[in-house]
Amino acid sequence: MTPPEATQAGLWGQAGDTPPAVSVCPIETLRQRKDFLRLNGGKRQSTPGFTLQARNRHDDSPTVRIGYTCSKKVGNAVQRNRAKRRLREIARLTLPANAKPGWDYALIGRKDTTATRDFTTLTADLAGALKKLHK
Repeated sequence: MTPPEATQAGLWGQAGDTPPAVSVCPIETLRQRKDFLRLNGGKRQSTPGFTLQARNRHDDSPTVRIGYTCSKKVGNAVQRNRAKRRLREIARLTLPANAKPGWDYALIGRKDTTATRDFTTLTADLAGALKKLHK
């Protein structure tokens, strides 16, 4: 049995909504410390909600890799996890359209602002930071 909203809404939500952005290049998550350390030598762009680090891998790979980090300065475990969830979501919405293949990115949360800043403003901050980095 299908739920009543599934018959009219379809797979992507309400009828008439645009489907989610599809990335031209696959996106992977950075998990190893050495990858984050390599990003320290790359470019940086600070915004009120977070800091973005980026580095070109020069390996002609079509994949984009992204990492997320929030130190204990951001707050307790609940606040850090909330900040990282918000960073993951803005990356999911913004990177497919604005990221360059073969690049590594890291989003670093900021105290008090990453978890509380307006979500649309955070998303716009990431899009603007990516444009400035790739200029």
